[in-house]
Amino acid sequence: MEARLRELAAARYHDRHPFNQRMHRGGLSPGELRMWVANRFYYQCNIPVKDAHILSKLPLPAQRRSWLRRIQDHDGITDQDGGIERWLRLGEAVGLDRRDLLAHRYLRPGVRLAVDGYVNFCRHTSALEAVASSLTELCAPSIMLTRLETFPLHYPWIDSEGLSYFRSRVPQGRRDAGEALSWVKEWAVTRDQQDRALAALSFKCDVLWSLLDSLQATARQGTAPQETPR
Repeated sequence: MEARLRELAAARYHDRHPFNQRMHRGGLSPGELRMWVANRFYYQCNIPVKDAHILSKLPLPAQRRSWLRRIQDHDGITDQDGGIERWLRLGEAVGLDRRDLLAHRYLRPGVRLAVDGYVNFCRHTSALEAVASSLTELCAPSIMLTRLETFPLHYPWIDSEGLSYFRSRVPQGRRDAGEALSWVKEWAVTRDQQDRALAALSFKCDVLWSLLDSLQATARQGTAPQETPR
């Protein structure tokens, strides 16, 4: 089961998407990079929301305490820390205004649809399926390391402090993926349960891929946000 999950994640993860590959080769314009940061922020904002839905499904106090940490990782313990705040700083580092990010000024309809679909999936499915959908984190540390390597090389105009989100997600992703994988392996006993877990992970890969499809279409239209004057 673990081998099937890892094979699916590796084959379907969005690091293979042409938009991400172009990003990592240094092929994005500043406007396209800002467009990605602005739209990905909507996903970042909804990570703790979907995690709250998953938290409500977990039967054991120890599981709920452990999953709560994920919400705190993104929302922060205070307004000055957490993944959402670090993504806002990335936005500022690429030339976006924090107020525009918080207002989701540049959000594309396709991105909203994909992210809202993922939140609703976690709201309405079983704990097994919701947790299994998070297993894209098996690949997340690798893509974060790729960005830490390629952004300073190809986009040196971005302040290195703006990359702190990527740094923090490497250890968090490894920890969270290991935990979720152990639970899915424990819970997915029957063939039907295993198939539903795999389908959930496949759906999450579709969400991430659809998000980038929307941005790829926007890039072709030439409607990327311009730099905010400082």
